[in-house]
Amino acid sequence: MKSNLQIISGKYRGKKLSLPVDARPTQNMARGALFNMLNGVLDTSKPLTVWDVFAGSGAFGLECISRFNDSRVVFTDNSKSSIDTIKKNLASLNESATVEMTDSVSVLSKFGANADLIFIDPPYADFGLGLLFVKKLGKIAKSGAILIWEFENTQQTPKIDDVWEVAKDKTYGRARFLFLYRI
Repeated sequence: MKSNLQIISGKYRGKKLSLPVDARPTQNMARGALFNMLNGVLDTSKPLTVWDVFAGSGAFGLECISRFNDSRVVFTDNSKSSIDTIKKNLASLNESATVEMTDSVSVLSKFGANADLIFIDPPYADFGLGLLFVKKLGKIAKSGAILIWEFENTQQTPKIDDVWEVAKDKTYGRARFLFLYRI
């Protein structure tokens, strides 16, 4: 699918990304703002482990690959179209990463326990899926992990377990982002 989606910064700045069918990607401007908020929060002096959950095009994880040297990125999605698109986007950058077609909740213990940065963008129509994911992740995520949860701005502020600290709550157009830190 033709898109205006691109990598915002780093070694692949300006690189256009493909989109899967029926995608609702995080727009360039919002993604750029998210990464600006992460500046100074992430310890980029060491390799990061990043998990792009419900990955769609993989734009968030690909941005991490572009910006953070030696980052290890995992992409998960249950859509074949999304997985094929992520692989295509990775190949266009001549990069490799872990890409799995799976139900993301079922692989929480596999990828969530060691991730430094987790981005979740479940379907807007399934807010409960995001809430379930955050609750289960809170039981296994390491202290200091950063979780960015994107959901539709019409949703009420969710009740977050005490293991998470809400650091920021930002809205960009239709998208709302909660920045959570694992205490």
